[in-house]
Amino acid sequence: MENKQKPSDAKTISLNTIWTIVGVTASVVVVLLLCWKAINVFLFILAGAIMSIYFHGFAGLIGRTTKMTAKWSLVASVLITIAFLFGISFLIGSRVANEAMQFSKQVPDLVADAKKYIQQNETLKSVYQQIQSSEMLQKATPMLSGFFNSTLGFFGDIYVVLFIGVFFTATPDVYKKGMVKLLPARARDEGRRIINLIAGNLRSWLKGMLFSMFVVFILTSIGLLSLGIDLWLILALIAGLLSFIPNFGPVISLIPAALVALSQSPITALWVILLYGLVQLIESNFITPLVQQELIKTPPALIIISQVFAGIWLGAWGVILATPILVIVMVATEELYIRKQDIKEHH
Repeated sequence: MENKQKPSDAKTISLNTIWTIVGVTASVVVVLLLCWKAINVFLFILAGAIMSIYFHGFAGLIGRTTKMTAKWSLVASVLITIAFLFGISFLIGSRVANEAMQFSKQVPDLVADAKKYIQQNETLKSVYQQIQSSEMLQKATPMLSGFFNSTLGFFGDIYVVLFIGVFFTATPDVYKKGMVKLLPARARDEGRRIINLIAGNLRSWLKGMLFSMFVVFILTSIGLLSLGIDLWLILALIAGLLSFIPNFGPVISLIPAALVALSQSPITALWVILLYGLVQLIESNFITPLVQQELIKTPPALIIISQVFAGIWLGAWGVILATPILVIVMVATEELYIRKQDIKEHH
């Protein structure tokens, strides 16, 4: 005699299935919401990982130069970096802070001077009226002032990233093994290989980027000092730091420099614009190829798209970290999809 399922049992099974689906869906939604709310934490973790890569790269240089052991080379790399940051803060920190505060107070007057000069020039006045620059400049004033007034918060984030990087540097294998253990057993060797490959690409990118930032800072400092620009040190620091952000960084750094130069004279502003263009030309044609020669090939348009997307979705830190995020995605896509597709086609 066949066993027939009672209607009540069928209803119970159906309800259990529904509640299971609801529970899983709710859990996924909660996790996604937590990730969304804590997205800055993940960005800080990525920035800390990049900082750890820097410490290990610097430690390798110290070890090759001094023949120190790997452990003491790491300690030296962290201590030298921290000492350098505090030394720079002590030597020029007060001057930079004063210049930043002075520039923040001058922004409204600089914008007003720029408007006045535009109104006196018929060609610029016509363009000004067509694109409604008045509204744009009014929005730019509080944004520029806010940027220089938020220095403490930015450096607070930097120190958080620095300490995360120190912890990652102290025990990198612990975190790497933890990530690998999250993968299925059969995929762990492949996952370990891809993590090492990503770290290698980020290391090459970071070496070139730090060199690029240093070159931009030095060239901009020499140029602004030669032109007799006020606040040249803070402007050169801004140019060097913002060169970390491809495409948008140089344009953003030009705005305060042009405003300061315009307050001195229109010709000086023109020379500053030409200076920044020359520095950008040198950086794009000589420095950037050095940065990207050991990296996975990344189309320039894809970098811009990733920056726009990351800026909208993740904010300022997204724009700053858009390139390393893109490097990670490109390497993962190359290894997990394209490479396997090529293997299938050959077989």
